Amino acid sequence: MLKTKSVHSPIENADGLRLLVARFRGHGLPVDRYDVWLASLGPSEKLLKGFLADKITWAEFSKRYRAEMFADAAGDKDNATIKNHGQKFTVRLIAKLAQRENVTLLCHCAEDAAQCHRFLLQKLIEREG
Repeated sequence: MLKTKSVHSPIENADGLRLLVARFRGHGLPVDRYDVWLASLGPSEKLLKGFLADKITWAEFSKRYRAEMFADAAGDKDNATIKNHGQKFTVRLIAKLAQRENVTLLCHCAEDAAQCHRFLLQKLIEREG
């Protein structure tokens, strides 16, 4: 089962594998708040800062975030066959893990935040499952 929550919310056994999917780990965040930090699944710094500064709408942020998740990375220019610096494969891996056990996607946004990339990522992962 795939779930989402804030990295600051109480830790529960039902969370299963806790994945921090934020570009920034967070200054002073104890490492026991998550099992694995996957910075590459967070929005780029430029995109995140643009949204937080109200320079782009949620709709535009969502569109750009999805594009970033599957865009070729700089290292891909040397690869004729396998592209995308691992995000596609990481999304597929999380989808498979969530079929077998609980996986919780974590971000710094509040638990009740309506606009957080973790919900967009959850939909991308569920499509792979």
